[in-house]
Amino acid sequence: MKMSQNNPEKDDQTNKKTISLPISRVRLIMKSSPDVSSINQDAIFLTTKATELFVQHLALSSFNSGSGKETNSLSYSDLANTAEENDTFHFLTDILPKKILARDYLKSLEQMQEEEADF
Repeated sequence: MKMSQNNPEKDDQTNKKTISLPISRVRLIMKSSPDVSSINQDAIFLTTKATELFVQHLALSSFNSGSGKETNSLSYSDLANTAEENDTFHFLTDILPKKILARDYLKSLEQMQEEEADF
């Protein structure tokens, strides 16, 4: 009876076909942390795959609850609304803030400065 051994090169090629994000970029981001000294290849692959699935889930949730169904598109405002309204994605509100017009921002900034001056 002959035992077959896994070919690591073949496994790497199979893994690369199942993900869309660039593994090298994820590795670079992971290594940018001062707490990380070395990273296992499996950890890089799993982090890349998890990130890809998370982005896919965010996009699908935003598309389904957004206005893009009629035009078959996904807009930034759909993503921002999903981040604000959905508890699962609420941690993204700082990264995906709702867009506001410059004049509205300036008005709110003036109001904040007036309130601070009153104290």
